[in-house]
Amino acid sequence: MSLKTKLVLAITSLVFLITAVLSLVYVSRLLEAAVQQSYDTNVLVAQQVRYALQLALETGLKDQKVDPNDPVQLRNLAAMAVRDNTALMALVNSAIRYSPTVYDISISDRQNRALLTTGPGGDDQLLPTRPNYQRLQDSNPVELLETIFGKPKVYDVTVPLDRNGEPFATVRVGVRTTFLLEHYWPWLKTALALMGFALGTALLVAFLLANLALQPMEELNLQLDYWTPSAEEQSSDGEEPETTDTVLRVSNKIERIGQRMRNVEEVFSALKENLDQVLGNLQDGIVLFTGDGRVVLVSNSVGRFLHMDRNDLLGQHARDIFDRSTVLSTTIRDAWDAGVTLVQEEIRTEAGNRIEVSLDFIHDDGLRQGLGALLTLHDQESMEVIESEFELSRRMAAIGRLTSGVGHEVKNPINAIVVHLELLKTKLGDTATPATRHLDIIDSEIHRLDRVVQTLVDFSRPVEVRLIEYDLRNVVSDVVTLAAAELSTRQVRLTCKLPEFPMVAKVDVDLLKQAVLNVVQNGGQAMPYGGKLEVLLVEDGKSAVIKVLDEGEGISEELREKIFDLYFTTKKDGSGIGLAMTYRILQLHHGSIDVQSELGRGSEFQLRIPLSATDRGRRHPQPTVLESVKGLEG
Repeated sequence: MSLKTKLVLAITSLVFLITAVLSLVYVSRLLEAAVQQSYDTNVLVAQQVRYALQLALETGLKDQKVDPNDPVQLRNLAAMAVRDNTALMALVNSAIRYSPTVYDISISDRQNRALLTTGPGGDDQLLPTRPNYQRLQDSNPVELLETIFGKPKVYDVTVPLDRNGEPFATVRVGVRTTFLLEHYWPWLKTALALMGFALGTALLVAFLLANLALQPMEELNLQLDYWTPSAEEQSSDGEEPETTDTVLRVSNKIERIGQRMRNVEEVFSALKENLDQVLGNLQDGIVLFTGDGRVVLVSNSVGRFLHMDRNDLLGQHARDIFDRSTVLSTTIRDAWDAGVTLVQEEIRTEAGNRIEVSLDFIHDDGLRQGLGALLTLHDQESMEVIESEFELSRRMAAIGRLTSGVGHEVKNPINAIVVHLELLKTKLGDTATPATRHLDIIDSEIHRLDRVVQTLVDFSRPVEVRLIEYDLRNVVSDVVTLAAAELSTRQVRLTCKLPEFPMVAKVDVDLLKQAVLNVVQNGGQAMPYGGKLEVLLVEDGKSAVIKVLDEGEGISEELREKIFDLYFTTKKDGSGIGLAMTYRILQLHHGSIDVQSELGRGSEFQLRIPLSATDRGRRHPQPTVLESVKGLEG
C-alpha cells in the first residue's frame, strides 16, 4: 500500500471518527430534546384529562346518594359518570388522534382497574403494569438510543386525582417508543445527511492533502538522484529495483546515502587515528591552516615551540596565534601577512634556542585560490641531541661487541696463567722464599683482572627482556623498601610520593627495579653526611617519569656527559658499572635517563618510561591501596 493511499485512509478515518462522534452527540441531544418535549406535551394532556375527569365526577355524582361504607357502589357510580361524560370522551379521543406520541389513555381506580381506557383489555379490566416515563428521561444517551431503536415499549405518564386527601383515580397517558422514533426520524435523516456530506468532503480533502504533502517528496527525490548511484549501478550492486512509491524511493536513497556516509566515516576515523598516531610521534611541530587562515590540524610537538596547548590552537586564526610577542611569532606573522613562503628559515629565540621554520602556502591552480597553509617547526638542538644519543648508542654497541670479543680472548690466557701459577706454587712447596711474596701479588692481581674481564663479558652479553603489563608504583615502592634499611645507616631520609591511580607500562620488572635501585643507591652515596633523598613517580604525557632527587654535592657540567660511560666513576670504591647498566636497561625499555645537577645543591635523575596504550586511554583514575606519600627515616 502506497503512502498516498495510507494518507487518504488515515485522513478519511479521522474525519469519519470525528463526524461519527459529533453525529452521535447530535443525535443523542436531539433524542433527549424529543423525549423531553413529548413528556411535557403528554403531561399537559394528562392534566387536561384529569381536569375533565374531575368535572365529570362532580357532574355525575351530584344528585346521587352514595353510601360511604360501600366502595363498590362508589366505584360503579364513578365509572358511569366517567363513561357517560361526553366532554371527557371527546377530550380523550382528540388526544389519541392528534398527539403524535400518545399510544392510549386510561383512567384507573385504586385497584388499578380501568374506569375508562382506549387500550386493549376494555373497561373494568386490570390495566398492565408499565414503566414510568420518568425512567426514560433519566436514561443515559446510550440507553436512550437502545430503547428508542430497540424493541417497542410503552411508558406511562401518570397524574393522580385525590379525594379527601386520599388517591381516588389516576390518569395514565401511554407513550410508545415507536411513535417517538417516528416523530424523531426527520431529524435523524438530517444528521445522517450531514455525516455523509462530511465523509465525502473528507475523501476529497484527504486526496488533495496527500498530493500536497507528497509534492516536496518528489522534489527531494529528484535532489537525491544527484547523490545516489544510477539504476544501472544499483542493479549491478545487487540492490532492489526502484518502486513506484515516492516515499519508499526517498527512504531507500536516504538509506544508501547513510550507508555511504557511515563507510566514509569509518575510513575517516581510521585515517584520523593513523594521522594522530603519526603526528604524536613527530618531533617537529606541524600546523595546518584552512583557506581562511584557521587551524585544523596540530601535532603534539607544537606546544614546545608556541607554548600553547594544541586543543587551544584548533579553530583559531593565524593572526590571533602569531601576535608578534616573540621573535618566532613576529617572523611567522610577517611572512603570513605578506604571503611569502619561508623555506627552512633559522630563528634564534629569546631563550637562545635555534628553530628552523618553514611556511608553505597551498594553492589550487585550476581555481586560482588559496586552499590553506602548512607551518613546520624544527628544533635544531633537539635533533643534535637525538643524533648525539644515536651516536652514543652506536658507540656503546661497538664497544659492547669489542669488549665481548676482548673479554673472551683475554679470559683464556688468564685461565692458563692461573693454572701455571698454581703449578708453580706446588713446585715451590711450603717453604717461604722471597719469590712466594711476588707469587701472591701476581695471584691477587690475576684474580682482580679476571673479575674485571668477567664484568666486561656480563655487560656485553645480550639480555633477554621479559616485558609484562605492570604498575610502576609497585616497582618504586619495592625499590624504596629495599633501599631504606641501607640508607638509614647513612643518616639519609628517604621519602616517596606515588600517584593515586595506576601507571601501567610494559617492563621487565627485575631489570627496571635494578635500574631504579642503582640510581637510588647512587643518590644515597652522593650524601656522605646524610640528607634528604626524594623519589617521585609522575605522569608526563604518554610517559611515566621516575624522579630521584638528592641533596649531594652535585655534578659538574663536564662530568655530566661521562657518568653513563662504562667504568667511569668519581667514587673511591666505585665500579663505574651501575649508571651504565641503568642507561642500558632504559634503552631496552625504549625509555631514557636524564640528569640535572647544580653544584652545592644536589642532582635530579629522571627515568622516563613509555606508558602502555591501555593506561594512556584511561578516563577515570582508579583508587589505589598504596600510600600517596611514604617516608622512611633512619
